[in-house]
Amino acid sequence: MRVAIVGCLILLATSLVLAQYGSPGGGDEGRILSLENAKRQAKEHKDTKALDDLFADTAVYTDDDGTFMTKGEFLKNVASPANHPEQIVIEAVTVHSYGVTAIATGLYREKGSLNGKPYQHRGRFTDTWISQNGVWQCVASQSTLMPAK
Repeated sequence: MRVAIVGCLILLATSLVLAQYGSPGGGDEGRILSLENAKRQAKEHKDTKALDDLFADTAVYTDDDGTFMTKGEFLKNVASPANHPEQIVIEAVTVHSYGVTAIATGLYREKGSLNGKPYQHRGRFTDTWISQNGVWQCVASQSTLMPAK
């Protein structure tokens, strides 16, 4: 079990470094897609260190229930013992690059438990990324739940 956890952490760290600094021929859109994947993995594994690196110090987050959070509040929410995401899947992601700014939009599915109660969510997200000194960081993130079909 420890080997699997260490392997996941190494994979997450490698993804984070490649996503932030890029890989040859990846382009900004490719970097942002990698960052979105690293963000998903970090949130799913409650890796607040990785999320701290991915989000700018001034970042803000609007949760699917309308709660507005600073970066510190968001990290505290992710680390909460009451919050247990089991699986987060992002799909249909589109990235539009505007120089040093990129906007990622897409769909996500998440299941887990909160305060001991199971949940399954499907929603849309919008993330705003800024490149400063060659490093991309998320400065604003927002999610909206979609009604069940």
